[in-house]
Amino acid sequence: MVAEASRRGFLRSVGVAGGAGMLYSAMGALGLAPVPEARAEEYRAPRSGDFALTGRSRKKVLVLGGGIAGLATAYELGKAGYDCRILEAKDRPGGRNWTVRGGTTLTDLDGRTQKGAFSRGQYMNAGPARLPQTHVTLEYCRELGVPLEVFTNQNANAYIYHEKSAALAGKPVRWRTAKADVYGYVSELLAKATDQGALDRELTAADKEGLIAFLQNFGAIKGKADGFAYTGSDRRGYSVEPGAGFEAGTVLGPVPSLSDVVASGVGQRFSFEFGYDQAMLMFQPVGGMDAIPYALAKAIGQDRITYGAKAMEVKNLPDGAEVTYEDAEGRIRTRRADFVVAAVPPMVMARIKHNLGADVTAALKYPVATPVGKIGLEYRSRWWETDEHIYGGITPTDTDLATIWYPSYGYQGRRGTLIGYYNFGDNAVAYSGLPHAERLKRAVSRGVKIHGDKYRTELDNSFSVAWHRTPHIEAGWVGWPSQTGPEYRLLNQPAGHVYFAGDWLSHVIAWQHGAFTSARKVVTGIHERVMAG
Repeated sequence: MVAEASRRGFLRSVGVAGGAGMLYSAMGALGLAPVPEARAEEYRAPRSGDFALTGRSRKKVLVLGGGIAGLATAYELGKAGYDCRILEAKDRPGGRNWTVRGGTTLTDLDGRTQKGAFSRGQYMNAGPARLPQTHVTLEYCRELGVPLEVFTNQNANAYIYHEKSAALAGKPVRWRTAKADVYGYVSELLAKATDQGALDRELTAADKEGLIAFLQNFGAIKGKADGFAYTGSDRRGYSVEPGAGFEAGTVLGPVPSLSDVVASGVGQRFSFEFGYDQAMLMFQPVGGMDAIPYALAKAIGQDRITYGAKAMEVKNLPDGAEVTYEDAEGRIRTRRADFVVAAVPPMVMARIKHNLGADVTAALKYPVATPVGKIGLEYRSRWWETDEHIYGGITPTDTDLATIWYPSYGYQGRRGTLIGYYNFGDNAVAYSGLPHAERLKRAVSRGVKIHGDKYRTELDNSFSVAWHRTPHIEAGWVGWPSQTGPEYRLLNQPAGHVYFAGDWLSHVIAWQHGAFTSARKVVTGIHERVMAG
C-alpha cells in the first residue's frame, strides 16, 4: 500500500510538472502504461491495471468493420476493459479472411449468387491462405489457441508452365528440373569465365579456386577437364525411379540447350521462394484460415459484434464520435462512443457520409484497388498426388490463371480441393465479368493443358470469388501510388476522435500481419490518449 501510494504521488507530481505527455511516459517507464513502439514485437497490450493509478475511466470505442484489423482493435482494447462494439456489414467476422465451405453463399455486386457445394471437410481459403514465420499473426494464433499446420508454398515437384515463351512453350516443367537446368548452366558459364581470367581483377587465385569449387557443387557441373560442362544430373528428377535389385533409375532427359533454358524464362520464377514473406516454412490454421477471426470474435464476445450493420454516416463530435447505420432488419440506428475506429477498405469508407473533411475523403480515394480472383476446384480423387506426386505447392503460369495451388491439407485422402486460379489485375477483371459457370469452363480449359483431361473429368464442385466485385470489400487489397505523401500520413493519424486501421495503412499490405500491426498502432494511440487525458 505504501509503495502504491508513493507511485501515485510520483505520477501526480510528474503530471503537474510536465503535463500529460510526460505523465504517460513516466507511467510507461514504471511499466504501468504501454510505450508506443514502431516494431510489432515490442508492442505491449493495454492492461486494466493501467487505469488503477490514474483515476481514468475506461472509454467506449465503436469499431466499423469486423475484419482482422477491426477484430484485433476490439480484442486488444477489450483486454484493458474498454467497452468495444463492432459494426460489421456482412454476416460473419473476418472480412477478406474468408473460408468457403459447403453451404457458403455469395451474392456479388452484379447480383449473381453462388452457393458452395464442397464436400464435408473440403474448403478453399478465398482470401489469405498462408502465414509467414515472422508475422505477428502467428502470435495471435498461439494466444488464441488456433492450431497450425505447414502450408507448402514451394514444392520441387510442382510445375512451371509457360506457353508464351520463346522456347519450351506449352511444356510443363517440374520446378526441380527447371532449377537444376538454370543453376547448372549459370554455374557452367561462371566457372568458364572465372577459369579464363574474366574475373582476375575481382578475385585472387584462392578466391577463384573456391568459387569454382562452389559452382561445381551448386550447379552439378563437370570439372575443368570437361570444360565445366552442365550435362544434367539426378537433380532434374527421374523418368524411372531407382528401385530394388539392378534398377538404378533413369535420370530425366534430354537436357535442353542453354539457349532454350534462357528463352523459356523459367529462371524468372525462382525469386518467388526467396521473398522474405514467401520463404518456407509457412503455415495455415487447421481447418481453414477463418479459425483466426472466429477465435477473435469469441474472445471479444459475440454480443459485442453486430452483423448486418451497414454504416451510413460517421460524425466526429467535440467529446466523441457517433455512427449511424442500417441494421439487418433495415432499421436506422445511431451509436455514440468516445472513439470510432474505421477498419474498412478506404474506397468503401470514402463513400460513407462524414464530417472529417474533404482532405480525408481525398486521401481515402487515393489508394488504388487491386482486382483479385480465386476459384476453388474440388476433385473426386487427389490425382495430383497419386499420378504426379505433388503434395502441396504452387504451379506458376503465364496464362490468365496466374497460379494453381495444390492443397496443404487432407494428404492422401479420397477428395481434395485445389485453387484453379489466383489472379490479379486484368486477368481477374476478365474472369469476374463472366458468370461462375463460364469462369469455371475457362479455368479448366487452361488447367487441362498442364495436367491433362483428369483436370476436367475428376472435377466435382467449384466456387469462385472476385474480391473487387464482393460487397463491402471491393478489392483484394489496395496499392498506394506513394506511402510517403500527405495522404498516407493523414490517415495514419486520427481525425478528431475517429481513427483508421487496416493492412492498407501498413507496409505489409495484403497480409494479416499488416492489419494486426495497424490495429496495434491505433490501440496504442487511443490508450495513450486516454491515459494522458
